Amino acid sequence: MAPRITVVGSSNIDIVVKVERIPRPGETIIGGDFVMVPGGKGANQAVCAAKLGADVTLVARVGDDAFGRMSLENFEKSGVRTDYVIIDSEHPSGIALIAVDSKGENSIVVAPGANHALAPEDVENAGSVIAESDVLVVQLEIPSETVRRAIELAKLLGTQVILNPAPIRPLSKELLEQVDVLVPNQHEAAHLVGEESSERLDPQQAARLLRDLGVRNVIITLGAAGAFVLAGSEEMFIEAFRVQPVDTTAAGDAFTGALACAIAEGSRIVDAARFAAKVAAISVTRMGAQSSMPSREEVNAWNF
Repeated sequence: MAPRITVVGSSNIDIVVKVERIPRPGETIIGGDFVMVPGGKGANQAVCAAKLGADVTLVARVGDDAFGRMSLENFEKSGVRTDYVIIDSEHPSGIALIAVDSKGENSIVVAPGANHALAPEDVENAGSVIAESDVLVVQLEIPSETVRRAIELAKLLGTQVILNPAPIRPLSKELLEQVDVLVPNQHEAAHLVGEESSERLDPQQAARLLRDLGVRNVIITLGAAGAFVLAGSEEMFIEAFRVQPVDTTAAGDAFTGALACAIAEGSRIVDAARFAAKVAAISVTRMGAQSSMPSREEVNAWNF
């Protein structure tokens, strides 16, 4: 039986342009290749986990428009259950404008649209599927009260919670105490522990500070430097797999989706993080967000 995961989060359409470099303020530059693909942190993580073999339900909102239909078609193709994806007739689908430079780094602007209408009641309506899930995954591209209700409900129902705190915003100690696995990148971790610059961040110290705030397990992703894992009394760095990046847009989402899949399958957190690092590495060798997510067969066959 496939592991069951519920993802509560955002769904966007990504409009991506390849550029030699990210433009400066007020500057216009000529770009290269252009693609329009389904994205959004919640949807990306849901598609990643589904393509890896998990039974995934997404709780989200899309607009009653061409972008919303494009997202729904891709969910069906990827095997994501959409029983709780609401078609919102009052708000447009969310979009993200993304510039990707020659090194695979990106700059992103998001117009949330229907994502900001995702309400606590929408989560409560999905209570039965959350109760049946091994893991709940949530991010921060949806309203704070919806994030809070999703986590509260999961804990009440005995479902493990993975929180990817992106894009970063203040989080209360009360909320963090309900999180089983927190997965920030180095910038988000620096913000959460009050460090002014991520360049000075000591991942080990930051993870310990986050544990002191009540988080049970912390994984800080460090891009090409890998990840630092604090799982109970176990602490270690996970090395990144070496690849030539094409587009890093959804690397963090690939990591989180793969991590959720492995944890739902019963893997130890350290082993789940190693698996997630492999999936994330594969994803950055391809353009786009959901289009970059590998299948389980591709992960098993990939040679680094």
